[in-house]
Amino acid sequence: MQSTLNFGDSPHTRVNILTGEKVLVSPHRSKRPWQGQVEDLPGDNRPEYDPQCYLCPTNKRADGDINPDYKESFVFVNDFSALLKDTSQQEFNEDELFVAETERGICKVIAFTPRHDLTLPEMDQAAIKSVIDLWQKEFVELSKVDWIKYIQIFENKGAIMGCSNPHPHGQIWSQNHLPVEIQKECVQQQQYFNKYQRTILSDYVKAELRKEERIIDENDSFVSLVPFWAAWPYETMIVSKRSIQNIAGFDEKEKTDFAAILKLLTTRYDNLFKTSFPYSAGMHQAPVNDGDHPEWHWHMHFYPPLLRSATVKKFMVGYEMLANPQRDITPEVAAEQLRNCSTVHYKAK
Repeated sequence: MQSTLNFGDSPHTRVNILTGEKVLVSPHRSKRPWQGQVEDLPGDNRPEYDPQCYLCPTNKRADGDINPDYKESFVFVNDFSALLKDTSQQEFNEDELFVAETERGICKVIAFTPRHDLTLPEMDQAAIKSVIDLWQKEFVELSKVDWIKYIQIFENKGAIMGCSNPHPHGQIWSQNHLPVEIQKECVQQQQYFNKYQRTILSDYVKAELRKEERIIDENDSFVSLVPFWAAWPYETMIVSKRSIQNIAGFDEKEKTDFAAILKLLTTRYDNLFKTSFPYSAGMHQAPVNDGDHPEWHWHMHFYPPLLRSATVKKFMVGYEMLANPQRDITPEVAAEQLRNCSTVHYKAK
C-alpha cells in the first residue's frame, strides 16, 4: 500500500477515522468557473459596549436578571435552554415505528469577554486562557451531576452560523444521553484502542506531524491541522498531543498552550478572507459518569462555511444531503492556504 496520496485531480473518497463515514473529494472541480451567489460583505463596527446587548456587563437579560460587571469571562444558565434539568424521564415506543424519549440537561452560556467588539482572535492570549479556565471549571462542576453523561462545549461564530447575538460567546450543553456524533466516535475510538492499546488520535497526530502536509500550527501540547477527511473547505481540528480524555485533564502548561494555538488558528481564519471568519466549533471529549474511557482523546472541531471569499458559502445540498459530503478544494490545499495566512490579525495592521 502506498504511503503518499497521489491521486492528482482524480475524484476519490476519504474515510473519517473518527466516525467511519466517507467524504468525496473532487479536486478537478476547483478549476470550474464560478457562477454562484455573491453577496455584499456586512460591516463589523460594533462598539466596545452595547446597552441593548443582553451579554454585556451590567445589562439586563431576557429573564430580567442583571449581568455582573464582569472583567474576564462570565457564565450563566441559558435563559432559553434547549434542555431542562427538571425534565422527567419518559419513553414512547409504538410498534417500533414511533420511538421517542425525553432528554434532560443543563444549558449554559459563556460570554468570552466583557468587550462587545472582540472575538477570540482579537483577544489577548491571557484573556483566552481565562475562557479555557472557565471551560475547565464548568466541565468539572457539571460532571459532578450524576445523571449527566455528556458535556458539549461549543461556539457558533457569526450570524450565518445561527449566532443570535454578536457579543463573543459560546455554550455548554450537558445531557443525560450521548449525542449521535459522540456515539459514532465512541465506536471508532474503542475499536482502535482494543486493537492497538493506543488512542487513534495519538497515532494520527504523530503520522500527520511526519507528513507535514496538513499541519497548520504546533506547540508543545497541541497541533492544529486540516483533517485528511475534512468535509468543509476550511475545516480544521485542534488535537492534544497527550492522550487526555477531557478538558479536566489539562494542566496549566496545556491550558496556556491551548490558548496560544487557539489564537493562532482563529487569527489565520480571519486573515484568510479579511473578515470575522464564521464557524461552528466544539470539543469532543469522553463521556462522564460512565467509567473510564482510555480510548478517548480530546480534540476540537472547527466547521466554517466559507468557500471562496468572505461572501461565498459552502452548502451541503443535493448529493451531500442524500449521499455523503463532497468537497472540491483538497485538505492539503486548504492547509497550505491557512499556513500562509499571517498570524497578526488584519485589523491590527
